Amino acid sequence: MDLSKYIRDIPDFPKKGILFKDITPLLNNSEAFNFAADSLLNGIKGEEIDKVIGVESRGFFFAPLLAKELNAGFVPVRKLGKLPYKVVQETYNLEYGTDVLEIHEDSISKGDKVLIHDDVLATGGTAEAVCKLVEKLGGKVVQCNFLLELDFLNGKQKLSKYTINSLLHY
Repeated sequence: MDLSKYIRDIPDFPKKGILFKDITPLLNNSEAFNFAADSLLNGIKGEEIDKVIGVESRGFFFAPLLAKELNAGFVPVRKLGKLPYKVVQETYNLEYGTDVLEIHEDSISKGDKVLIHDDVLATGGTAEAVCKLVEKLGGKVVQCNFLLELDFLNGKQKLSKYTINSLLHY
């Protein structure tokens, strides 16, 4: 199935000069959604996973499904001030600014094998920050999973020491 048919381009969002890749048409189509979920799962290649991280907010669509299928726990990584318990923080750069991500300090145990999932790999700043959070807590990043990758932004360079699986490339 050609999943690219279900990705909509939105020019100048969230600010002028950004071409946003909107995945909501994919989420809205049950066949495309199920195919994407199965493809992401198949891309893990039989690795043992203890925790699956979903990165706020679009990473939350597939990460819990992957966690269920892998018999792993689901861990949300959220933006500053959104988690209710004690957190560990990491500041990172976006292609259009900076932000802070947080994870509960007790969500990853030493030695946990972690799969990180987000919708898009762009500059790599978000995913790199999540990898740092996992490692601060003693976990091991097994793989970083993305629905799509914006190859021209070279985000893979920041994640060169990790295995990356992206379903679509732009």
